[in-house]
Amino acid sequence: MAATSTMEHQAPGGREGRIDRREFEQILGQVTAWVDGPGEAWSEEIERSGHVPRELFEEIRRHGFLGLAAPVELGGRGLGFTQWMRLIEEFSRSHASIRMLVHVINGTWRSMNPHATPAQRERFVRPSVAGDLLIAFTLTEPGNGTGADLTSRVRRDGDTYYLTGRKHLITFGAHCDYWLLFARLEGSTGSDGTVALLVARDSPGVTVEDTSDTMGVRGTDHASLTFVNTPVPVAHRLGEEGDGLAIALGGFLTPSRISVAMSCVGLAERAQQLAVDYARGRVTFGKPIASRQAIAFMIADNEAEIEAARALTMHAARQWEDGSDRASALSSMAKLTAVDMLTRVTDRALQIHGGSGYWKTAPIERVYRDARAQRFEEGTNEIQRTVIARDVLARADQARPIEEAGA
Repeated sequence: MAATSTMEHQAPGGREGRIDRREFEQILGQVTAWVDGPGEAWSEEIERSGHVPRELFEEIRRHGFLGLAAPVELGGRGLGFTQWMRLIEEFSRSHASIRMLVHVINGTWRSMNPHATPAQRERFVRPSVAGDLLIAFTLTEPGNGTGADLTSRVRRDGDTYYLTGRKHLITFGAHCDYWLLFARLEGSTGSDGTVALLVARDSPGVTVEDTSDTMGVRGTDHASLTFVNTPVPVAHRLGEEGDGLAIALGGFLTPSRISVAMSCVGLAERAQQLAVDYARGRVTFGKPIASRQAIAFMIADNEAEIEAARALTMHAARQWEDGSDRASALSSMAKLTAVDMLTRVTDRALQIHGGSGYWKTAPIERVYRDARAQRFEEGTNEIQRTVIARDVLARADQARPIEEAGA
């Protein structure tokens, strides 16, 4: 991709700068070499053991992969968002748990930093970017959606909040250092009473249930959490009372959805690579099956769909980087399109492998399982359609009010 000279964006979506082309290409080469070399070996180890070894996390941290997207002043490399998307595409060709680590840690700072005090920035944000603290984004609840219907609640007594409630499907929730947790003030309704808190993993009154035994994305820990009068210092609150949902959704959700869309692109590229390699090597009746029109057409369809999804995702990334007010809707379009693309591409790739692709000894089997998780990460397709339709209808109302349209 083309990188420009270093520049700063002041629009809401584009706080990061951009590094120059030569430096970016060097980083891209390092990431690609790691994904194709050590990353592949680690992927096999994760599948064997069912967990991400601490040594892998330390290796990723030493390479600086956990702070690539963060600004230089926070200890990151200062990549622009579109540049970061190119790297996410590469990481996503690797194991899903490796992609999850770099995706989450390179994004959590976006929620925290705009609302952090200088002291909080030094205590939480910079150590997170450096990989010295693992902070788990903790929004989803078992009986609610992920918006103003939060029921986890806090009551304030002096300089301490007391937290009661439940969270589930929390990535890195079992082994993190802090939960970046969203709740509401006791007795409040709607978004006005929501708060964002950094809750220490060893706080009293917390029950952690490890729920990491998943279909795919093996190795990434997930947890269900129960809090009963858990004390949280008021000094650990980001922003003001009432800012909780804005912190959760405003600086995190849109770029994260774009990142998940690009993760779909990268994983689809891996599936396509495996399908092409297999089709070229598998011989029937004296010919590689790649020469069969049925197989060639599946490969062609895959390639066209991957390129289309990638183009839309990069368009959404550029709009976010430039602070466009359409970035949110475009992030949902990209995620919706890329998820559906990935479903079809991995299904065709597995079909090209025939029965041999169904065995765990075949790399496509893991890719197929990992792809399914993208269908609900950062919101289901049904949620994405709701966001898109709301944007389309709002713009239509602005252009031509209903009264006028019906006249």
